[in-house]
Amino acid sequence: MGDITRLIARARDGDRDALDGLFQAVYPELRRIAHTRLRRGFPDPDLGTTALVNECYLKLCEAERVEAGDRAHFFSYTAAAMRSIVVDIARSRASERRGGQALHVTLDDEQGGDSGAEDEIIRVHEALDEIGKLDPRLVRLVEMRYFAGMSDLEIAAALDVTDRTVRRDWQKARVLLAAALS
Repeated sequence: MGDITRLIARARDGDRDALDGLFQAVYPELRRIAHTRLRRGFPDPDLGTTALVNECYLKLCEAERVEAGDRAHFFSYTAAAMRSIVVDIARSRASERRGGQALHVTLDDEQGGDSGAEDEIIRVHEALDEIGKLDPRLVRLVEMRYFAGMSDLEIAAALDVTDRTVRRDWQKARVLLAAALS
């Protein structure tokens, strides 16, 4: 059993020192994943790679225990945490763009404005909630690919399937997402 797997097992049992050690051990890889996600465009220019990884760490610290069995599952778990962070920020930015809680009165029937990256992230998040009712594995795949920027091989390891299955599932997920987003 590797060091990371041992740290995951201890963190799963609620050992906070193990969680700290785990994050220290996988920090470079989490930074790479976060950087990949942010490089593809994100609605908050103030959120950098380090900030996203740190937010992910804080989110995992809020949980009583880490729900991961091994390294691959841990990265799947962090992808879900990154999804949550990205969606929360996108919702906040979309709300700010629309004036937050202010009452909006328009003088014409058209609601102008650019939908932006925030809206896309929120729409994908909502579509995933629907897809999750059909196939939860597809949701995890999209989280890892879209929200965490993981490669097919990384996703295959996390889901314990072949990379061919990941590619096939990605095609299915794209069709379901397209239908849900239309």
